Amino acid sequence: MPKPSSTSRLISYVQPYRLVLLGVFGQVLLINLFELVKPWPLKIIIDHVLGGAPPSLALFRDWSAENLLLGACVGLVLIYLILAGQTLVYNYTSIQVGQRLVNDLRRDLYHHLQKLSLTFHNRRPIGDLLYRVTADTYALQNLTMKVLFPALSAAVFLIGMAIIMFQMDSLLTLLALSVCPVLYVTVSLLNQKIGIAAMQARQKEGQVYSVVQGALASIRIIQAFTKESDEHQRFMTASQDSLTASLRLYTLQTIFSGAVNVVLALGTAFVVWTGAKHVLSGMLSIGDLIVFISYLATLYEPINKIVQSNSLVQEAKAGIERVFEILDEEREVKDGHRHLHLRDVKGDIVFDRINFEYVPGQPILRDVSLHANPGQKIALVGPSGAGKSSLLGLLPRFYNLRSGRILLDGVDISQYRLEDLRSAIGLVLQPPLVFPLTLRDNIAYGRMDACLEEIQHAARLARTHDFIVQLPNGYDTMVGEQGATLSEGERQRITIARALLRNVPILILDEPTSSVDAETERLLMGGLETLMAGRTTFIIAHRLSTVRTADLVVVLQDGRIVEQGTFKELLDVDGVFRRLYLMQWESGTTPTLA
Repeated sequence: MPKPSSTSRLISYVQPYRLVLLGVFGQVLLINLFELVKPWPLKIIIDHVLGGAPPSLALFRDWSAENLLLGACVGLVLIYLILAGQTLVYNYTSIQVGQRLVNDLRRDLYHHLQKLSLTFHNRRPIGDLLYRVTADTYALQNLTMKVLFPALSAAVFLIGMAIIMFQMDSLLTLLALSVCPVLYVTVSLLNQKIGIAAMQARQKEGQVYSVVQGALASIRIIQAFTKESDEHQRFMTASQDSLTASLRLYTLQTIFSGAVNVVLALGTAFVVWTGAKHVLSGMLSIGDLIVFISYLATLYEPINKIVQSNSLVQEAKAGIERVFEILDEEREVKDGHRHLHLRDVKGDIVFDRINFEYVPGQPILRDVSLHANPGQKIALVGPSGAGKSSLLGLLPRFYNLRSGRILLDGVDISQYRLEDLRSAIGLVLQPPLVFPLTLRDNIAYGRMDACLEEIQHAARLARTHDFIVQLPNGYDTMVGEQGATLSEGERQRITIARALLRNVPILILDEPTSSVDAETERLLMGGLETLMAGRTTFIIAHRLSTVRTADLVVVLQDGRIVEQGTFKELLDVDGVFRRLYLMQWESGTTPTLA
């Protein structure tokens, strides 16, 4: 099925505001009506007050020169007052519509980004995505505020002035409009180059966002390895590339604007010269010439706006295309249609001949099969990079399988709605993730409806309640960005409390006690045992105390299951697990498996 065009998609965003836009169009007509009337008080003063010619309207023929002068001056002030009020209303309405359009586009883009798989997010720079959400979406507002409404206003104004000017002097009007073909040729020559330059400028600016985001997120490592100078140079290179691309865009836009202004100046000079000759020959009065020249100055302004709107369209088009590029990204992990109710989940899980890879041709998991009975506790051990986290990341469907299937209670998990499936799984991940919210909101992140007593109970089981209540604001204490105000162990315990509070039938614990000392680990294990009771639990084991209590220990190496059994069974066999255990025991440290 072909994708809809950019124009039709833009119309779909504009359509809900069609009545408001109709009101804006009415304001445009009213503003341009008063713009057309602006020069006429000057004509009255020049021709009928200073020149002594009788007014053409019978209503004013009995007025004295002083009354005509006073009336013209008052009329001039009233016109500008009305224009000021109308312009205020117009600007407020048009800006408001533009902001709503931006908000709608951001809503859809942000929602779509959250639904895309981790495979997509792993290959896309965060800074570039951030720029698309915050900056590129403004292209829709620019299309309305700087292109659509100004071009519409200019077109209405142009038509109105052309009609009046034709009645005053048709030859001069034709001369004034003769610049339009020349302007069209100028636009055609520069338009494409401006569009390309605009796209390049936005891409380079997105790269700057990516460099800054990556550096700030890794500031601890940068300082630890004294790489400030290297990161500064990388930033300056990206910044200079961005500024160079922007300079090229501004240069092309300036050349475009200058070429248009030169064409308009030539047209103006020719019309003024011809008009002066018409006054000398008696074809026009001085007041008519003043009105005509006044119209002429404002006539070329709308032409200029219409013509130069093309460069703005190209710039906005670049931003719109970058937004639609993300919106057109297919969801690699397709949502299922089958509902899953927590009360019905037994927790019988089967990994059936799983093969998986992040990058085509570089397998991470090879023919992995594993069966977890309801309520069983399974520990995954093995060297770093063996595929433990990758295997468990497939259960909530963060990624698509290359082949094989995962069954939950006899049903392929791809059939379940993602929201239902993930709502049945509690996660304690590495590194421990906390948000710049209060401690209370961090613990209740998976259950925002939980009361304070439930939150405190979970915190006690996670051995973090005593730490929290000692803080000046207790559970209302704000956490710094990326948990900077908490230690690694405190962050770990917060994530455990979060999993405890969620109370779901399936648990994935990724090295849950890796960031705490031995004494805290001993205390935590009591809470974890309570958490795991009656739940199907997968543990990526870091310390053997966790492995020892598991119902089944699974050893992975190079993406394959090489051993499985109870802790005692694996120690009794001369295999990978026993060698790892003995090697760590002989090192003189408490045996651990990383």
